Amino acid sequence: MSTATGFGGRMNRRGMLRSAAGAGLGAMALGIAGCEEAQKVGGGAALKGHINHSMVWWCFEKYWTTEQMCEVAKSLGLKSVELIEPEHWPTLKKHGLVCAIHGSHGFVQGMNNPAYHDMCIAKIKESVDICAEYGFPNVITFTGMSEDIPADAGQKNCIEGLKKVVGYAEQKKVNLCLEMLNSRDAVEMKGHPGYQGDHMDYCIEIVKAVGSPRMKVLFDIYHVQIMDGDIIRRIGQYAEYIGHVHTAGCPGRNELDDTQEINYPPIMRALVKAGYTGYTGHEFIPTRDPLKGLAEAVALCDV
Repeated sequence: MSTATGFGGRMNRRGMLRSAAGAGLGAMALGIAGCEEAQKVGGGAALKGHINHSMVWWCFEKYWTTEQMCEVAKSLGLKSVELIEPEHWPTLKKHGLVCAIHGSHGFVQGMNNPAYHDMCIAKIKESVDICAEYGFPNVITFTGMSEDIPADAGQKNCIEGLKKVVGYAEQKKVNLCLEMLNSRDAVEMKGHPGYQGDHMDYCIEIVKAVGSPRMKVLFDIYHVQIMDGDIIRRIGQYAEYIGHVHTAGCPGRNELDDTQEINYPPIMRALVKAGYTGYTGHEFIPTRDPLKGLAEAVALCDV
């Protein structure tokens, strides 16, 4: 998701250090960001290099400042802080990080309604321009809410709208990533009842019809699990169309731990086997120590 408020209270630097120590990360998590030792997870082995890990800003912005977030990202071997506003991008650049995917228009008013095409296209172009300027790879787009639009008409409208702007993305060498969202969970930021692009096959048909190597899907494993399941087979089936990946525990969109139903390691191995080389953004809502939860997600998914 591209717009949300964070969760929990902001921690000051001293409190964060105490939390990090309790998680077994301590000084490595904050004090030595940028050195080789900071490319380890919780003091364990260095990352394997097959998964390009990213953290999602809105999930952690109430805990850490941008500077602290960058330090955490580097300490855990992440390459990106994503869905963070461009005003923070110079800080990312300073730390050698990227914004793996940037927002554009929101998920309520999207390409399924021609009345919103001009607005969506303008916002997408604005996002494409700044991503191209910084050398960042992806811009997110959405179908929008169903409103009173039939599914087939909404799909047709999305295709027509995205065809109007994908050529611009091609020129700028930036990908457009259409995100599927679940419509089952009514809790804010855990699901989006009424969202039209709530099945992977529906979104893939749009991407195929737009017919550009710069038109992709955002494969959010949490949302796909809720609506469709069959995740590993879908990865193999749709690998060439996957431009970005998100993780979160299911149900609840919380940590990737033993309280949730998704078995992430074989899913990550399926992505690697399929030749996926994009970024994987960890987009879970913390319920406990955010640093420990993020470290656990990275370690679990680093296959």
